[in-house]
Amino acid sequence: MGSPRRQRLDRPQRPVPVGPAPSPFKEWPITREQYNAWTGPQSWLYTTAEFDQFDAHAEYLNPSGGNSGISIRDTSRAKYALTGPDHDSNRTPAHIGYEIQFVPAKTGFQHEDDWNSMDIESRHDMIRVRLNGQPVAESPGDATRSKTGPIGLQLHDRFTWIMFRNIKIREIR
Repeated sequence: MGSPRRQRLDRPQRPVPVGPAPSPFKEWPITREQYNAWTGPQSWLYTTAEFDQFDAHAEYLNPSGGNSGISIRDTSRAKYALTGPDHDSNRTPAHIGYEIQFVPAKTGFQHEDDWNSMDIESRHDMIRVRLNGQPVAESPGDATRSKTGPIGLQLHDRFTWIMFRNIKIREIR
């Protein structure tokens, strides 16, 4: 018996369209008020759906020295990362779910001041990240953390910017 056939990531089961079409991200396009809220001290845009095992692809352009990114499995949806009465540095997405920096990544694969391609493979027993086609991080995860959750896009602070495009999520069933 051979290995199960894998679908190509560029044919997602649930595409993330840009524009007024339905999207797994909460309300798209966003309103001016939502945009202004997203450009606060730290901001997150999460999927409304929770994902179990999946493959995700995103292209991003982050300025040199930027610190924005992607989060998975954060069931709090960054509730404790944002400024306010609920803020708790020990319960941020990196502590509840995973910001995609869970282990020190191999360096030298990110294109500075240019578009980068990130592929995330999230399974119950392993999280793998490829940057521009190269494996840069792999971790079995933390057994005490959730194996499911939303996917979030982070704008680290109001003094920087990040752009995402070609976001695709394919659930593994």
